[in-house]
Amino acid sequence: MDAGATIDDVRDRTETERTRLGSDKVLIAATDATLETDAVLTAAATRESGLATVLDRWAAETESAVATQFETAAEDAAGRTDRIDADAGDPDGFLDHLETVSGTAQRVGVGLVAAPLIADQLYLQVVSFFINEADEQRADTFREIRREASALDDGETALGYLSESERETAAAAATEAIEAAYVDYAETLEAMGLDPKPIC
Repeated sequence: MDAGATIDDVRDRTETERTRLGSDKVLIAATDATLETDAVLTAAATRESGLATVLDRWAAETESAVATQFETAAEDAAGRTDRIDADAGDPDGFLDHLETVSGTAQRVGVGLVAAPLIADQLYLQVVSFFINEADEQRADTFREIRREASALDDGETALGYLSESERETAAAAATEAIEAAYVDYAETLEAMGLDPKPIC
């Protein structure tokens, strides 16, 4: 598989989890059922700030061309944190999972493929929240943040530096990270007495 096919493979493997992570319940889980502007901003700032910190550390620990992609992605996440303009809270389940990842290929999969795919779903609901709040300025800001945070350019470039077997490793790590994010989401909702599965 080339880089593009690797990303498509991750999408195919995680379609169910990603769809559920894009439901309107994701902000209930992310804010501990506090669906207010400050709580939503804190959840977004937590994700971007935590991602920036981890990616920056990975860049420093990586002795290959992939370090540049980690560094660029870290700078971008830090920039989004500044635009969100809110204090970060305690790390969420996905950020906790990032702390367990070692190995360059695994980190490429998790930080540069899984993270953008998850961000696309999270920010879909953040945009919807601010539309419902009639806060068009913040809705526009988060449309832009969603577009940037879900971009896979760094991931595709980094995957291109890896061997085919390493890309398979990256895909497996990305799939595992998305599944871990879903498990955390599901367990959080279940603890609130809510069903994480969509009502059909």
